[in-house]
Amino acid sequence: MRTVLCFGDSNTWGCVPLEGAGAASRFGPDERWPGVLRRELGPGFAVVEEGLNGRTTVRDDPEEGPGRSGADLLVPLLQTHHPVDLVVLMLGTNDLKATFDASAQDIAEGAGVLVDLVRVSECGPDGAAPDVLLVCPPPIGRLSQFADKFAGAEAKSRVLAASFAGVARVRGCAFLDAGAHITSSDVDGIHLDRAAHDALGKAVASLISRSPQPQ
Repeated sequence: MRTVLCFGDSNTWGCVPLEGAGAASRFGPDERWPGVLRRELGPGFAVVEEGLNGRTTVRDDPEEGPGRSGADLLVPLLQTHHPVDLVVLMLGTNDLKATFDASAQDIAEGAGVLVDLVRVSECGPDGAAPDVLLVCPPPIGRLSQFADKFAGAEAKSRVLAASFAGVARVRGCAFLDAGAHITSSDVDGIHLDRAAHDALGKAVASLISRSPQPQ
C-alpha cells in the first residue's frame, strides 16, 4: 500500500465556487480531486487529504487566521501520516493576494521551500524522503467578490506555471501544470467546479500511474 499525501488549500479541501458572502460549502469526498485520485489509483494506494482554506506556501495571513503558512504545518503532517510515499503539493493561489505583493517567481520559490522540507523530512518508507509531485494551480478566472483581494493576480497567475516548472526542474521533482487540464470557475475566479475536480484528479492519477513504482 502506497500513501499519497495531498497538501493544498481550499481547492484541495474541495470548496464549492462561492456566490455571495455565504459560508463555504464543500464537494463530497468522491467529488473533490483527491477523492477522484483515490478512485483512479485503486486499492493499492491510500490517499490522504490535507487541504486548508487560505493556505499559502510560506506566508502568514493574519486575516485568515493562524496556521495558514504551509511551511509551518507540512512537516508535522508528514510525521502524522508517516510513512508517506508521495506528496502532491498544490499551493500558490492564495500567495497571489495583493497584500503579499509577491511575484510569480517569489511564489514558485515558496513552493520550492516546501519541496525542500519534504526532501529532508525522513518521512518516507525506511526513513527515506517521500517523492514529490509539484502541481501549479490553474490561472485565476473571472473575479467577482475577490477582485479587490486578488487585484493584479490574473496576470501573475498566467505566468506561474513557467516559474513552478523551473523550481521543479532545479529540484528534480515531478511537475504538473494544472492549467493544462482545468480552469478556475468563473463563478468566483478562484475555486474549481465539479468537472475541474474530476479532470484534475484524473490528470494527477495518470501521472502517478506512469511513474516507476517501487518493487
